[in-house]
Amino acid sequence: MKIPQTPPNFDFGALKDLNKVKKFIQLAQNPLLSRHYLHWDKLRHHKIDGCSSEELWMASKLQRIGTLKSIPLHDKSGRPFQFCVPGLVQESLHQIDVGGGAAVGTPEPITNPQTKDKYLIRSLMEEAITSSQLEGAATTREVAKEMIRTGRPPRDKDEQMIFNNYVTMQRISKLKDDPMSLETIFDIHKLVTEKTLPEDCKDGGGRFRRENEKRVVGDDFGAVFHEPPPAGELENRLKAMCDFANAKTPNYFIHPVVRAIILHFWLAYDHPFVDGNGRTARALFYWAMLHNGYWLFEFISISTILRKAPVKYGQSFLYTETDDNDLTYFIVEQTKVMRRAIAELHAYIDRKSLELKQLESQILALDFFNHRQVDLIRHALKHPYSHYTIESHRNSHNVVYQTARTDLLDLQARGILVPLEKQMVGKKLMFGAAKDLTEKLRKMGKRVANK
Repeated sequence: MKIPQTPPNFDFGALKDLNKVKKFIQLAQNPLLSRHYLHWDKLRHHKIDGCSSEELWMASKLQRIGTLKSIPLHDKSGRPFQFCVPGLVQESLHQIDVGGGAAVGTPEPITNPQTKDKYLIRSLMEEAITSSQLEGAATTREVAKEMIRTGRPPRDKDEQMIFNNYVTMQRISKLKDDPMSLETIFDIHKLVTEKTLPEDCKDGGGRFRRENEKRVVGDDFGAVFHEPPPAGELENRLKAMCDFANAKTPNYFIHPVVRAIILHFWLAYDHPFVDGNGRTARALFYWAMLHNGYWLFEFISISTILRKAPVKYGQSFLYTETDDNDLTYFIVEQTKVMRRAIAELHAYIDRKSLELKQLESQILALDFFNHRQVDLIRHALKHPYSHYTIESHRNSHNVVYQTARTDLLDLQARGILVPLEKQMVGKKLMFGAAKDLTEKLRKMGKRVANK
C-alpha cells in the first residue's frame, strides 16, 4: 500500500475571480464530482476538456467545504476531523436502514426461531475468522470453523486470535444495551488479545499503551502510514470517544450508521493499545450498530468484505488523514462495505434456502427429523467423513447439552449416525455418518411416499 499524494492547498484567492467561481460551480455538476467522492490521488488522473486537474480539485473542494461538519476527534496538531454526507452516502444509508434493521426485507430464515441460531453462529464464525485474517492470522476458514464447532482449544496464536474474536462478538451481543465506557473498551480489548500479545508486552491487555511502547503504524519496509497521539493523551481522548459513542456529542444529529463508522475510525486513529487495535475498532463498530437497533448486523460480517479488498480499507484511512481530516472518504468506503455485506447475507440465505428445498424435494425422509438434525444430515451428505460430537452439535445450533445429546442419540438409533468408539477424545464420544446414508434416507422417503 502506498501513501497517497497530498492534495494541493485550496486557493482562496481564486474565489476573487468571479469567472473562475462560475467555472468551479459548473464543474461541480459534472457526474465525476457529483456522483463520486474522489481523493486528489485518484482525481488527478481524470481529465475534462478545458479544465486542469487542479481546477477539478478546486471545484471538488469548493463543493465540499460548505457541507463539512466537525466532530470532537482532533489530530495531533489539534485540528478537528470533519465529515459530510454526500448523495452516494445518503443512498447507502437508506439501503442500510432498510436492509440492516427494519422489518421490511428481512430474510425469513433469520426471523424464524428454528433457523435463526444457525445463521447467527455462521456470522459470528465468519467475522471472527476474517477479522483475524485482516490482522495476519494464517489459519484457514475450514480449520477455524472446525475448532469453534468442536470446541477444541486453539493450537497456536492464529487460532487463538480467531477464538478470541468469536468470544468477543458473543460478548458484544450482550453489551449492546449498555452505554460505552472506558471499562467496556478495556474488557473488549482483553478478550480480543487474550494469549496473543507479544512477549515484550504480555501485560498489555486492557490497558493503554505506554510512552515507551511502539506508536507508529507501517509496513515491513519501513514506511510509516500513521503515527497516533502520545500515550499521555489517551485517557482524555477515549473519554471523549465514549461521549461521542453515547451520542452526548456533538450538538447536532449524526446518523447512527455514520456515528458507528466514525467510532470505528476513532479507535483505530488513536491506536490506544500495544496490539489488537483493528479488531477492537471493528468490535466497537458492531456494538454501535446493535446499540442503535440494527439487529441484523448480528448476522453480518463486514470483515469478510474488508478481507477481499484490504488495500481499499487502508487507503480510506490515509485519504482522510491526507486531506484536511475529511472522514467522508472512510464513511463512503465503509457504507459500500456494509451494503455488500448485507447483499452477501441475503445471497447466502437464498442459496442455502434453495439447497434445502432441493434436498427436501429429493429426500422425503427429512420429514422424520427436526431442523437441527436436518442441518447435520445435509452437512454429512456433503462431507461424508466428518465427525460429530454432542459439543459440536451444541455449538453449531446454540442449544443446551441435553438437547444436542438427544438429537445425536436419536440419529444413531435410526442408523443415520454410527459411533466411532475408537476415536474418542477424552470421554467425548464421536459419531460419523453411516456409509449407506443416502440409501437409508431414500428408503425412508419411499416409506413416506407409500403411506
